[in-house]
Formats: sequence, C-alpha cells, structure tokens
Amino acid sequence: MPPAAGREHCGSDPEPSRPGELGELVARVADQPVGGAEQRRRLAELSRALAASARSAGVGAVVGGRWLTDVVTGAVTDTVPRLLIRDQATLRGHHPGRPDDEVARALVRTASLATAGVGAAAGALAAVEFAAPPALLAAPLQLAAESLVVSAVEIKLVAELHELFGEPAGGGRASRSAAYLMSWVHQRAVDPIVTGGVGAVLGQAAKRELRGRIIRRLGRSATSLAPFLAGAVAGSEVNRRATRALGGKLAAELRARRDG
Repeated sequence: MPPAAGREHCGSDPEPSRPGELGELVARVADQPVGGAEQRRRLAELSRALAASARSAGVGAVVGGRWLTDVVTGAVTDTVPRLLIRDQATLRGHHPGRPDDEVARALVRTASLATAGVGAAAGALAAVEFAAPPALLAAPLQLAAESLVVSAVEIKLVAELHELFGEPAGGGRASRSAAYLMSWVHQRAVDPIVTGGVGAVLGQAAKRELRGRIIRRLGRSATSLAPFLAGAVAGSEVNRRATRALGGKLAAELRARRDG
C-alpha cells in the first residue's frame, strides 16, 4: 500500500453487475458509519437493493432460508475488496502522539460503536415492521442488511489492526482481501507464513467455513427482530460486545507477535 495514498481499495473497481453494486453499497455504509435516522435510512436503502435478489430467488428460497445465507455470503465476499483500509502511517497520523496500543483500543471502540449503531437501527426498523404485520415479510431483508454491514465493519477492523501492528497480509490485493476475510472467519490473526499463498478465489473448504460464520452472524442479527424497541436494545448490545471481543482478541494476538 503506497504510503502517500494512506488509504486504498483492496480490490478493483466495482463491476456493473448487481453483486458488484451491492458490494459497493455495503462498503460505503461500512466505511462511513453514522447513527440514528441516517443509519436507518441506509439500512432501508440496502434492504431495497436486496429485494431484487429476493424476488429473483423466489418466495420458497427466501422463506426457507437458503437465499438469506447465499446472498449474504456472496455479498460479504464481494464487499471486502471494496473496503477502504488505512495503512499504518495513516492510522498513526489520525492519532498523533498516541502509542499503537491506544490507537488499537480506539479502533476497536469506534468499530464497536458502529456495529452497535447498526443493531439499534435494525431494531428500530423491526419495531415499525411489527406494527404492520404484512410487512414482516421484509424481515429476511433486514437480517441480510444488518449482517452485511456489521460483517463489513468487523472485517475492516481486522484489516486495520493488522496494518497498525505492522503485520499486514502479504500478496496482491485479491490475496490480502481473502486473507483478511478468512481472519474474520477464524477470529484469528492472519498466518504470516501462508498469507502470500492465499488465492484470489476462495477454495471450497474456505467457502464452507465462511458460510458457517455467516450463519452464526445471521443468528446474532436475529436479536434485532424482537418486538417493539426491545430488538433495538438487544441488537445494539449484542453487536457491541461481539465486535469488542473480536477486536480485543486480535489486538492481543498481533501485539504479542509484534513484541516477539
């Protein structure tokens, strides 16, 4: 990553296909976290973008759950190369005079607040849906939207922690994207020995692991669908704790590796 740029896309420009458009939309939401009404508006926009995919899949696939896991898994894979990842110099420049450990805690805190905000916004949207029972068919779209944004925020955190501690994934952009994605899947730091050999396209075993992580991520998002505003509170807290735990674990592992 060129130091002068400070930030980069991990992959190429988005393709004109719908998956590319969806990945670009999720990346924009994850790269510019907001709160309150604006976050709800963004989730609603993302839900509308997902609706076209749901209509193509058919009612059976949506209700049966197959569409939900397939579309989220595919969209997460497509989003990662489009995330804007700050390099070590840029991260330190945004926190002048602060040691890396403090910067890491700030990154984890910011990401935790961002995913908490997404959970709260999704819960608030669900509260409206429960007030209008016919609209409950939108629940899979809300689950997919929340899971996509939270996953993207966490993967961005994973990548920036690696950059901060001087342990960036090796290889080209596609390989780095795959490495950070699998680091998020495994909830472990990238293995510096094998990272350069990670292919641009994930193998079948890696795809199965990713699918399993997405299913668990969707289960976590389901707390946001509780009736009334209980879902907003539950979704916010569940997301905050999970993101904080992931960030803390990775920071500790990367710190130990840096210190030898």
